[in-house]
Amino acid sequence: MKISMAGTGGLLLDMAEDTFDEAVQARIWAMARTLGASEWCTQAVPGVNNLLVTFDPLMTDAEWASQRLGTLWAGTVADDTPPAVIDVRVDYGGDFGEDLPEIASRTGLTEDEVIALHASGTYRVAAIGAMPGFVYLTGLDSRLAIPRRHSPRLRVEQGAVVIGGGHAGIMPCSAPSGWHILGRTKLDMFSPHRQDPLLLHLGDIVCFHDSRKDCPA
Repeated sequence: MKISMAGTGGLLLDMAEDTFDEAVQARIWAMARTLGASEWCTQAVPGVNNLLVTFDPLMTDAEWASQRLGTLWAGTVADDTPPAVIDVRVDYGGDFGEDLPEIASRTGLTEDEVIALHASGTYRVAAIGAMPGFVYLTGLDSRLAIPRRHSPRLRVEQGAVVIGGGHAGIMPCSAPSGWHILGRTKLDMFSPHRQDPLLLHLGDIVCFHDSRKDCPA
C-alpha cells in the first residue's frame, strides 16, 4: 500500500493492484466505514483500489494520520454481511441504447451477443462518485471493455445503462458523459426525497436483465 498527500488535508491510500481484487476492495469499504465513525477523519471516499481520506490539517498532523491509516489497514478485515442483490431491468438498444451498434462493431460481436454478455454478468458496486448515486460496477466481461468516447456527450439521460473502460454504470441523472450507452432503466438511482437517497450501496450486487425477456425487475 502506498500513502501520498492529496492537498493539505487529504491522504490517498493506493493499494497498487494491477487488477481489481474484490477481497482488497471489501477491506477498503470496511476501512471507510471505520474512518467514518472516527473523530479526526472528515471524509473517507472509496475508489477502485484506493481510498481518499480527508481531515482538518489545523487539528490533525498529516504524518500522524498517515501512520494511523497504515495501522488501521493492517488490522482491517472485510465485513462478512451478505451483500444486497439488486435486479435492474434494461431496455437495450434502439432509442434507449444508441451506442449498441458501435459497441457491436468495435467488439466484433452481434448486437444480441453484446446484450447477452452484458445481461449475463454479475456486477459489484466498487465505488460511488462523479455525481450523486453514480456507481462504478466491476464484473464487466472483458470482451465489452472499450475505451470511453473521445468527445463526451453534453447530455446523457437519467437511467442510461453505460459502459466505459472495464466498468459498467447507470446514470443517476441527466448529465454530460463519455461512457457508451447500451440501454436504459426506469429505476431511480438517486433521489434526495427518499429516506435513503441511494438505491445502490458499496458492495451491492447488480444483475441486469433484458426487458424483452421475463425478468424479476
